[in-house]
Amino acid sequence: MDVFSDLAFFSQLIRLGSLAATAQELGVTAPAVSKRLAALERRLGVRLLQRTTRRMSLTPEGDLYLSEGAKVLRDLEALEARVSSGQDSPRGLLKIGATLGFGRRYIAPALSGFSRKYPDIEVQLSLQDKPFNMAEHGLDAVVRFGDLPDSRFSARVLANNQRILCATPRYLAAMGAPRTPAELGSHQCLFIREGDEAFGTWHLQMGERRETVKVRGPLSSNDGEAVLHWAMEGHGILMRSLWDVAPMLRDQRLVAVLPDWSLPPADIHICFPTGSLLSAKTRALVDHLLAVFAPHRKSRQGGW
Repeated sequence: MDVFSDLAFFSQLIRLGSLAATAQELGVTAPAVSKRLAALERRLGVRLLQRTTRRMSLTPEGDLYLSEGAKVLRDLEALEARVSSGQDSPRGLLKIGATLGFGRRYIAPALSGFSRKYPDIEVQLSLQDKPFNMAEHGLDAVVRFGDLPDSRFSARVLANNQRILCATPRYLAAMGAPRTPAELGSHQCLFIREGDEAFGTWHLQMGERRETVKVRGPLSSNDGEAVLHWAMEGHGILMRSLWDVAPMLRDQRLVAVLPDWSLPPADIHICFPTGSLLSAKTRALVDHLLAVFAPHRKSRQGGW
């Protein structure tokens, strides 16, 4: 097998998550996939995966091979597109990742217009509740919130956004509005389990003052809509992005809590591989989304 074919095979194996799923997609048997993986590891002289009967995980060498190999494959694809004049005519399969709520409400409608504009691009949108690993999932671009994961990727701000603490007027009337971050510890707080963030720990800042508060509450979920529903039912104080709760704040179904304090950054970025050979399809996507979300970059709050 040639080097590029091996890179593509290994990336596909990690994306699908099992030998059986890879075999089904390739139209071969699972033992054939296992044999090919063994041949690849033998050629490289290292073990790329730790495998048990139930799961497989990347070794450090496997993680390096996957992440750096993904860049090689993207550069090769972009180079071939340029050579074949594809640079002037975006085409091919484009894989995009985004979070569930924001992806449904904003990215999916934006991609509808993108698809009409570029009919030669086949778009695959993947949505999940936690941040995507671009290399592991074989994605061309990811829409994500807050700080960027590392310097291997470039990013453009799609929309300004901030996180906010809020609760219903009914809850605050019954329990009293906290006046300081420390008072959050005596309140019922509602949690969204996202990524690797410390569960139940909130970080607030006002000028040079910084406060880290351990909070607790009766309800938590990895789904933002579920937690927002609980907040609307008066179960407690919620931390949520402004894009999601702005309508409720405007009609006073929710009220801002500790409005003078700020929370960790939550600007919305479009992330893509760093490199001079960025494919025409990815460049077209970035330009399209920047145009769609331009109104949300006019103010610090994004105009939500």
